[in-house]
Amino acid sequence: MFSKKRLTKLIVPLIIEQLLAVTVGMADTIMVAKAGESAVSGVSLVDTLNILLINIFSALATGGAVVAAQYLGGKEKEKACKSAGQLLLSTGAISLLIMLISLFCNGLILRLIYGNLEPELMNNAKIYFYITAVSFPFLAIYNSCAALFRAMGNSKVSMYVSLIMNAINVTGNAILIIGLHMGVAGVAYPTLLSRIVAAVIMLALISKKHHPIHIDNIFRIGVDWSMIRRILNIGVPNGLENSIFQVGKILVQGLIASFGLASITANAIAGTIANLEVIPGSAIGLAMITVVGQCVGANDYKQAKKYTIKLMKVTYIIMILLNITVLIFKDPIILSFYDLSPETLSKTMQLIIFHSIACALIWPASFTLPNALRAANDVKFTMITSIISMWVWRIALSFILGKTLQLGVLGVWIAMSIDWLFRSICFIVRFIRGKWKQYSFIG
Repeated sequence: MFSKKRLTKLIVPLIIEQLLAVTVGMADTIMVAKAGESAVSGVSLVDTLNILLINIFSALATGGAVVAAQYLGGKEKEKACKSAGQLLLSTGAISLLIMLISLFCNGLILRLIYGNLEPELMNNAKIYFYITAVSFPFLAIYNSCAALFRAMGNSKVSMYVSLIMNAINVTGNAILIIGLHMGVAGVAYPTLLSRIVAAVIMLALISKKHHPIHIDNIFRIGVDWSMIRRILNIGVPNGLENSIFQVGKILVQGLIASFGLASITANAIAGTIANLEVIPGSAIGLAMITVVGQCVGANDYKQAKKYTIKLMKVTYIIMILLNITVLIFKDPIILSFYDLSPETLSKTMQLIIFHSIACALIWPASFTLPNALRAANDVKFTMITSIISMWVWRIALSFILGKTLQLGVLGVWIAMSIDWLFRSICFIVRFIRGKWKQYSFIG
């Protein structure tokens, strides 16, 4: 079903798109660092919370993409188009609700999660959270449309739109942060504008009738509860898994906040580098949804397994090479772009070294492989495994290693890697045994 050329055309744009997102995130962090460590930490704390909220409708986008890909694989284009409309309707409504809650409960949410932060840090966090919350519906539309194009095997569209979005973001940051000295607001406003532009472009493109999946009239999408339930059957467990994962990260972030500003900043900067290191795995994980989803829709489980193994091999090769490169060039990367105190610099380097090794060896089986299971509707297993692993290993062990044994932020990252290891073992065993095949009937 997928030639080497077709796989390359699917994966390469996804890697470029993921790279753009991460490098723009790094640019944001570098530029906002001009406003001080308090500004960097404020943006980092809110971004962790934003990811939790964004993941709710991003998970629905994944659910819609799986359903659409399976319909395409089964040669049911009319149902694929119908699922696209219901996906946009669902994510649009949910993201609007999330936006309103975030706007009206801004300070309350931050205080409940992070407690009594330093006044300057809290002020920066509130400003950034308020502005970025307005962008949630636009980001939901962009993510949904991008997921639908990926389900068609067309990842170039989202890559090009991502280029436009990130160009707006970087240019806006340069003008507002460096030129006008607007601090965290200078990071937030370009993010909002870029997401609005991206949503408008994607809506226009998904309305083109020459695409296998398209929407005839965005303003006349009726509610089809049976189709929405099918999307939710995949999206809700995936969303619950991602949300609880982010809740765990926020709880751990609160623990890191108690270690002081140096640890918060080191965690933020090392986290940005870590996001760069997982780009191939994230991109190929998205491709896995399309490839395995279409194979399952065609009832071809032999090819689904073959392509999963093939894509996992590619993931490991690329990620090992990338992480070795980061280890080699970590000093010039950090010293060239960040002006850090000796304590913060030491902690940052320590985290980058640890993550680079653990990421190359464990991360792909923990986060790329389960997308093959999700594409075959085996979402409950991935959800339960991830939730148990999160609470037992990442959260509980973070407090034991970080606080009780006083390993600080490094202890948190060690707990994180043990969480990865447990997930990896569970997902590999599940895939080898083939039990995921029994959930793949789409009707």
